[in-house]
Amino acid sequence: MTSTTVMPGGRDVDTMAIDRLPGVVFQLHRRHDGRLHFPYLAGGGVRLIGIAPERLARDARPAMERLADDDYPRLMAALERSMHWLTPLSTRFRLPLKGRGVRWVALRAQPTPTDEGVLWHGMMMDITEQVTEEARLRRLSDTDDLTGVANRRRLMARLEEAVSLSNRHATPLSLLILDIDHFKAINDTHGHLQGDEVLRAVAHLCRATLREEDLVARMGGEEFALLLPLTPRHRALSLAERLCRIIEGHDFDVDSRITVSIGVAEHRIGGSHLQLIERADRQLYAAKGEGRNQAMADA
Repeated sequence: MTSTTVMPGGRDVDTMAIDRLPGVVFQLHRRHDGRLHFPYLAGGGVRLIGIAPERLARDARPAMERLADDDYPRLMAALERSMHWLTPLSTRFRLPLKGRGVRWVALRAQPTPTDEGVLWHGMMMDITEQVTEEARLRRLSDTDDLTGVANRRRLMARLEEAVSLSNRHATPLSLLILDIDHFKAINDTHGHLQGDEVLRAVAHLCRATLREEDLVARMGGEEFALLLPLTPRHRALSLAERLCRIIEGHDFDVDSRITVSIGVAEHRIGGSHLQLIERADRQLYAAKGEGRNQAMADA
């Protein structure tokens, strides 16, 4: 014989069936004075919270205070909006667990006004695996498979953002376009597998030389772009010249010297990201025309 729980409104609910649910079925009440409590909590996910439902029936703060620091104010703001406009509540947050890392939880609920405040009926589900997969897919969509640096798609998005900020605040911004000299000869002489190793090594040297806020991206083939926020032309050119020396002096485990040519351009306020790429590209070809293994910047 299964037991039942009488929900507010007089409906009977099969508690054994609810306890088998992977998430949490809940009611959350907010009084006009701001006090929050859970009149009802059930489902297999209640164990994830790690706090006795009887305690949360009196005061929801012990559960709220468990949230990650950035998520607590976001959840409270979502509750305020839902209460004010009586719109569905939909959000996600991180729930740190002792010795078990952090779990992502999705919350969906519908508000109903009461004499004393607002009552939400809803569900919470553990979506950690979904969030992990979303992050993996984002990395795949933004990352070059071979070198692990950003791909062209991510570069263009970041470049547009950086140019917009530079135009708005008149801050310096520079772009380097780097090309490995005579790369076809490397592939022809040593094979494409060794050529791939050279590409990976160049990407690593670029990342190791740049700051955390800078971006290294593979534009395609043997061409890379280095986006340098808050960096004027003279500093960008100095960095490019240093990169030329670092790469020339690196042991790539091939019997020929590996060098690069680099074009440097500083963003001109009011210009576009495409204009910045074009100017850096022109300087790259000028560097190649002047003998390679060097960096050149426009005036």
